[in-house]
Amino acid sequence: MTANQQYIMIRSRLLLPLDEELGLETRIEDGYLLTEGAIIKEVGPYRPEIGERIIRTYGEKLRIIGTDQDGHPAGWEIPCLNGVILPGFVKAHGHDIQSGYIGIAKDESLLDWLDHAVSPFFHFLDESKEDLREHLGVTPYLLASLKDRLDDIYYGITSSLNHICHFNRENLPDLVESNTRAGTRMVAALGCKDRAFEPIFLDTIEEVISRLDECVAAFGGVERFRIIPGPDQVFSNSEKMLKAVKAWARDHDTLIHIHSSEEPANTRRFYRKYLSSPVQYLHRAGLMDENMMLVHQVNNTPVDLAIIRETGAGVVHNPLANTILGSGMPPIVEMMEMKIPVAISTDGSGSGDSQNILAAGRLASQYQKALHQDARLLPAQKVLEMITVVPAKMLRLNCGSLREGKDADLILIDLSRPNLTPTRSDNVVENLIWASDGSEVRWVIVDGKILKDDYRFITLDEEKVRNDLQELSQLFFLHSKKNSPDKVANEGN
Repeated sequence: MTANQQYIMIRSRLLLPLDEELGLETRIEDGYLLTEGAIIKEVGPYRPEIGERIIRTYGEKLRIIGTDQDGHPAGWEIPCLNGVILPGFVKAHGHDIQSGYIGIAKDESLLDWLDHAVSPFFHFLDESKEDLREHLGVTPYLLASLKDRLDDIYYGITSSLNHICHFNRENLPDLVESNTRAGTRMVAALGCKDRAFEPIFLDTIEEVISRLDECVAAFGGVERFRIIPGPDQVFSNSEKMLKAVKAWARDHDTLIHIHSSEEPANTRRFYRKYLSSPVQYLHRAGLMDENMMLVHQVNNTPVDLAIIRETGAGVVHNPLANTILGSGMPPIVEMMEMKIPVAISTDGSGSGDSQNILAAGRLASQYQKALHQDARLLPAQKVLEMITVVPAKMLRLNCGSLREGKDADLILIDLSRPNLTPTRSDNVVENLIWASDGSEVRWVIVDGKILKDDYRFITLDEEKVRNDLQELSQLFFLHSKKNSPDKVANEGN
């Protein structure tokens, strides 16, 4: 796309707007979308006269997806791609830098995995940071974060929330840079804690508020990037800390994002110690409202669900990590019947082992269908909404659906693959959830800029990022074989 091309036109056999005004289940045959700068200008069913008008109006300022032709003469037909256009996927919870230790600790519970994979990896990075920077040409944190952006784009994730816990919160500049280079959209939830960890990891209220202020001052104006508070865990933050963070969030009109009731043993210990569940504790501290995002929320009481419903808080479900780590699964069906907003996400790639958000949606649905022995539960349409419309609304983003005036964040999924053949308008959503393997994302556009063009990464050097991350992971693997993992206090996943 050249500098003078301000408009992008894409036409496809199918288009899913996922727009509440049009109807979330609307499926357009032979649909098109036109962007103007960072915004969607037009979207709807295609007709030849529409193509002629757009070519006549925008001329050389127009890039037509699926052709590299410069200039488009009158009467030239815009190609109809064998694909489906839909909003970019929105990841409502994840952790950067985890792809470097995928598979280091295997078949372990959350707490053991944290001890045997997460803690050793970050200690290795801290101990070897300068040597690794000299060897790799960039900081290991930036490299690992670039790999996470590569993974996101590969799977069609255009927006993500990155929960920055204590191991990497000092490396926020690297995360900002990776997002800027990739061209993606990010909400950074900045972590804190003041109890239940070794003293070296603990914060004071003054430090937390100061850190938030400094980060907003430094990065608040960065394009496609936003900062919110993200206390690491309920058990690791006192009521005083939570109230202070809530006051900051209220003053800055932001969300709060926190791990809650994830691991069953930790949740039971919390209840015994504080005589309340994490949700009741948060409610008592005044945090439970429509600006609260509860991550995981696997273990619940009826009182918890009632509080979540009454306060308007949202839940982010991470089925890949919850099953791999044996943490359990939240009562998603019951939550949704109670009108609690629920988004589906991937968690970090270290615990979920993949950023395939379609696979996360498929697993969420399959689990509930089997558990309740009811094939009608969590149908494909609802799952697709839970990785687009729902998380976008939860994160206050102007994306997640395709409508005039929305941010131009969209993807095209290739329907020519054998596993997606046959696809028709009546089964396209079902094929996306049940038949896709996640690799069929052919085009990715964010803010009207092409990040992935006919499977080719445009903003990132795919080969270099992959090779460098492979080397970093190999160095850590060799290091971990020589050294017993340090037993440090557990960090929430």
